[in-house]
Amino acid sequence: MTVREDVDHTGLAGHPWFGAHQVTPAAPVETIRQMLRHELRDTGWPYQRLLPAAPMAIPRASSAEIFRAAAALVDLLRRTALETAPTTAGRLAAYRMPQSENQLFVRDPFVEERYPDCVVRPDVVIGPDGPQFLEFNVSGALGGVVETHCRLEVWRRLHADAEGRTPFSSPDPFAVRAEMYRSLCTELGLAPRVAIAGSARVDGVRSRYFQLEADYLNNHGLTARFFEPEELPEAWDCPPHLRYPIGLRNFTIPDWLDAGLDTTYVQDALDNGCLLVGTQTSTFMHSKLTVGLLSEGRPWMSAADRSLVDRYVPWTRILTDRRTGREGREVELLPFVVANRDLLVLKAGLGESGKQVVIGREVDQATWESAVDEAAAEGTSVVQDFVAPRTCRVALVADGADEPHYAEVAPVIGPLLFGGRPAGLFCRYYGDGSAGIVSARGSDSSSDNCMVAV
Repeated sequence: MTVREDVDHTGLAGHPWFGAHQVTPAAPVETIRQMLRHELRDTGWPYQRLLPAAPMAIPRASSAEIFRAAAALVDLLRRTALETAPTTAGRLAAYRMPQSENQLFVRDPFVEERYPDCVVRPDVVIGPDGPQFLEFNVSGALGGVVETHCRLEVWRRLHADAEGRTPFSSPDPFAVRAEMYRSLCTELGLAPRVAIAGSARVDGVRSRYFQLEADYLNNHGLTARFFEPEELPEAWDCPPHLRYPIGLRNFTIPDWLDAGLDTTYVQDALDNGCLLVGTQTSTFMHSKLTVGLLSEGRPWMSAADRSLVDRYVPWTRILTDRRTGREGREVELLPFVVANRDLLVLKAGLGESGKQVVIGREVDQATWESAVDEAAAEGTSVVQDFVAPRTCRVALVADGADEPHYAEVAPVIGPLLFGGRPAGLFCRYYGDGSAGIVSARGSDSSSDNCMVAV
């Protein structure tokens, strides 16, 4: 039987944002372990020694706050990215984008700029003052979608009562994305036929990862198909009633280039009327330089916009040799950064999965200065205030254990937004209680779960 028990998250390392209740495990450890592993089988998701024993529960008000702030910040992020230059060519130059990103744009600039933010997952930690949005992942290839759907499937089966009711609530990512596709089709006057473009030949990915969503859509009133790159001509080079006019770009250009996959098939599909979201303009929103611009403030921002950013986004600046604002005063940015290593984090504009990130307090001064000098010369990195994450108590299942155990973890929360709609809360953490950059493939104590509202 599911029980909500009281828990104190207000200690020295905790925070009241996490609430005063947790959901207790609802089945024997071996049952939980088998169900979780079964749901994520054959997707390429790495083996985890530590699995969650129950969903992570937060108050409804906390869930509402994080989605409300995320949606508002994404709107500001999109406007910030678009106003850097009036054209795609100008933005590519302003961001000093690598040549590999100068492809896969839709021919119609309005369409290209209308749909870059269909799929977004910010990375959020709970700091001393509540939620802090460290960066924004804007891409159809976000991690956390399949994982959250699968975790929710398990938790709902384990915790539902005889009438199918659960003591918690959460949007399902697949359900919300299905509504996004329906809205796109209605807005564009297109048939509800969805192409999922990806590849099981990328390292660490299996075809079931894509097929899970295609099967869900086919079972919920849409027609969907997963396409490997060379199969994409079948999405458009066919009779009109068999075409797939919209779809998901469930890949990144760097991943496909690393795997030796040809992106020409995608460009051909785009050129022949298949709209794959989010559009390539998402790469400007995804860049951490945009967070730096937003944090510094734009001339068009209202006082309410400015207040929102100050509340939820840590101080972030594009690292160049210049003066900038800091806590109400002007500072020379480079000397300030060099002298305040313990306060700051250095991030490359397009770093992925925690790569190209230097946490000042974790390196010595010489290493920090070298990294800062190199980044400043390139002009494509940001510095950001380090946020000390607060912790919450979770139940975990370890390999070989007969009972769950409890640990204090510092989660990195990923609110999923599809077409601006809340679509679930993915979260990652180290089961041993350590903090820092959390990558699903980074440590044998890495784990993930979904957050639910109670």
